[in-house]
Amino acid sequence: MLLNYDDLLAGLADSPLAHWETPLSVQLHERLQQHNNGNLPRFLDALSRLPDLPASQLAGDASAVTLLNPDALDDARQKQLETGLRALMPWRKGPFDFFGLTIDSEWRCDLKWARVAPHLADLHGRTVLDVGCGNGYYGWRMLGAGARQVIGIDPSWLSVVQHFAVNRYARHARHHVLPLTLESLTPELEAFDTVFSMGVLYHRRSPLDHLEELRQALRPGGELVLETLVVEGEQGLALVPPGRYARMNNVWFLPSVPTLIQWCEKMGFEDVRCVDQSATTVQEQRVTNWKRGQSLADYLDPDNPARTVEGHPAPVRATLLARRPEGGRLQRYHL
Repeated sequence: MLLNYDDLLAGLADSPLAHWETPLSVQLHERLQQHNNGNLPRFLDALSRLPDLPASQLAGDASAVTLLNPDALDDARQKQLETGLRALMPWRKGPFDFFGLTIDSEWRCDLKWARVAPHLADLHGRTVLDVGCGNGYYGWRMLGAGARQVIGIDPSWLSVVQHFAVNRYARHARHHVLPLTLESLTPELEAFDTVFSMGVLYHRRSPLDHLEELRQALRPGGELVLETLVVEGEQGLALVPPGRYARMNNVWFLPSVPTLIQWCEKMGFEDVRCVDQSATTVQEQRVTNWKRGQSLADYLDPDNPARTVEGHPAPVRATLLARRPEGGRLQRYHL
């Protein structure tokens, strides 16, 4: 089977996630058997047509996640590789380098990682959950920074198959992307040292529920890395777009940074602080040969790029760090 998680499940038995092994096995089996995505057979066909190559070293400490092969690909296999990877377009997260073939993704995720990474608790030896991980680009960077294991979750089958395309050659048993959502995970796992949620919160109708689910996934003392769209304003302010935001129809809440900090504290996190706030630029999100159509430049007012086409403030993203208290004790009320 092309989408196989046996090595992940086997590895859970001797880990802090051992109690997750059985329910996760059942959940993955059901998800793989009962999917209703009509494109998945096409994605799997593209995956199966990628050339067979020896296991390759993967470099996760460079801007482009890079697959290295000491033996250069001949022209036929290079063409076969590019044809297969292009059948898995659009590539939204990256960049990647497959043996010299560069996938210039829509998002320059290396730029976000460069902003976030210096502020993180040391990832060496950590077990990490990456929520809304896309194709797993950031997970490879986390491994490159020393993480012991990274489990990413994303409901997009295309993203999952893109990850399997990378791991077809890396054959890495410590990084997995699961076709799941955070709300579908076993509650109160309380096992991850670090949990990332980047670019997810504004897609959730109930942001406080999302924060609660993130807290439950963390071990006591674990670190939350939360990145989301924000607006300028004082505590208590949040933008609720009446329609679309930057042409997206699934954006619900854009809080101010003080409001976001208040939400995190309300849901039981401590030591909450904003470590970065950056406007999204057309250099970071753009149309490429691997993601055609429209991108950020098309979502902004051409006469005033400080506003979206709907008239809202243009995208600004804030990154917050927070910690689940030792003992998991909530301190919501202070007398």
